[in-house]
Amino acid sequence: MTIKNLLIIFVCAISFGTFAQTKLIAGLKVPSTTIVNGKTLVLNGGGLREKYWIDLYVGSLYLENKSSESGKIIYADDYQAIHIKIVSNSVTRERFIESVKEGFERATSGKATDEQIKKLISFFSQEIKSGDKILLEYIPSKGIVVTKNGDVKGTVGNLEFKKALFSIWLGSKPADETLKKGMLGKD
Repeated sequence: MTIKNLLIIFVCAISFGTFAQTKLIAGLKVPSTTIVNGKTLVLNGGGLREKYWIDLYVGSLYLENKSSESGKIIYADDYQAIHIKIVSNSVTRERFIESVKEGFERATSGKATDEQIKKLISFFSQEIKSGDKILLEYIPSKGIVVTKNGDVKGTVGNLEFKKALFSIWLGSKPADETLKKGMLGKD
C-alpha cells in the first residue's frame, strides 16, 4: 500500500469519525456526547421547539444511558443535561424568562421553590439572541449547573428542582409535545 493510499484512508477515517460524533437535529449539528463533571453522557435525542410556526430553539437531552421513559428520566438521580441552542431572534431575555416561569407552573413533577426559580432566572441577566447556547446540567448532590455560551452562571436546586425543571420538557404537560418526543428518541 502506498503512502498516498494510506493518507486517503486516514483522511476518510478522520472525516467519518468527526461526522459520526454529531447528529443533525433540525438542521443543526449536535454532539453525540457531552461531558458533565467528568462524566460522559450520550445524546438521547433532541428536537426543535416551535411556537406559532416560529422556530425558537433546538433542545437536546443527554443521559448516562439512553431511555425513552420520561418518568424514569425525570426522577433519576443521575448525571443528565439539557442543551438549548437558540435559533431565532424572537427568543429574547424577557420571553425566555416568561417561558421558564410558565414551564414551572405547568411542571408535573418535582418541586421548585420561588427562591430557586428566582435564582435560575438571575442567571439570565444578559440579553438572549440567536446563536446562544444554554446548558442545564444536573450533577447529583450538587444541583443544576447553568452555562451560557461557555460561561458558568451558577448552580441552583437539588433533585426535586431538577425533576421540576426537566418536567418542563419531559412531563405530562410539556412545553412542546414534538420536542418531548424528539428528546426521548422517539422521532
